[in-house]
Amino acid sequence: MNKLWLLIFIAPLLATATAYAQPPQSITPQIRDLSWTDESFLNTQRKRIARLAGEKIGAPIRGTKADLTTLQRIIERELISQSDTSMQQALGVALGDALMNEESELEWKVYEDKKGHSRALCAMSVNECLFPVTMLSRRMKVGLKPDVKKIYLEALYLIADSLPPLPYGGKREYSIY
Repeated sequence: MNKLWLLIFIAPLLATATAYAQPPQSITPQIRDLSWTDESFLNTQRKRIARLAGEKIGAPIRGTKADLTTLQRIIERELISQSDTSMQQALGVALGDALMNEESELEWKVYEDKKGHSRALCAMSVNECLFPVTMLSRRMKVGLKPDVKKIYLEALYLIADSLPPLPYGGKREYSIY
């Protein structure tokens, strides 16, 4: 009877203790192509920032580094409130398009990890990504006026080491002009 009691009550406790002793399973980030919903989100954000830039600044958004000055003007003139995260992220989409236009190895992807689902610019050949959608909004949310050109260049140089080497040992050089 004592052995039976031991099996009934102690064995499950030992099994539970063993389960807790196992190291936690890490969730490997997944990078995948944009869904229709993701594409639609990015396009909506592009239209929103283009409309704001056209109406308030009188400048188009082209998806190139020429947009950096327009984005900076929007920030400096405080045309987007500190609490408007969605519109701040629209600025980030425009920044991402400029980054992608500068570096052909980058493309919009979905990056998913244990924290959730993000739209990111990822290097095609490796699993390294930039998150331009939030590069500006996280700073603006706390009342900062980020330097768009500086963030643009820092992002390019940050991802450059993850990109395939250039032919003939060339070095990637980026400029805001």
